[in-house]
Amino acid sequence: QVQLVESGGASVQAAGSLRLSCTASGTSLRGNTVYWHRQPPGRNQEWVATSTGSGLIHYRDSVKDRFTASREDTQNMVFLQLNKVNPEDSGVYYCQMIFDTLEYWGHGTQVTVSA
Repeated sequence: QVQLVESGGASVQAAGSLRLSCTASGTSLRGNTVYWHRQPPGRNQEWVATSTGSGLIHYRDSVKDRFTASREDTQNMVFLQLNKVNPEDSGVYYCQMIFDTLEYWGHGTQVTVSA
């Protein structure tokens, strides 16, 4: 059974940094694309970043140059480094992958940015 577990969420002041992790079990991340999404309070869920199995990374415009996605396939983990955060970055962050035509989501990790 594929499972994703996010961690690293915290309360941080604006302009601060933190690193989120997503650990997979039940399958190897090698060659698989992993997505980061977030659910801001009172707003729709939004895509944040994509880390493809081939090494490409894509970001939503509002986080470019501030967030960095990376992965360590040997540890079955992906990471999202958040720098220069602002209150608009607050929300529950989720990692997601599609494996064997099925979608898998973690339970999320809370990021709260105070002004």
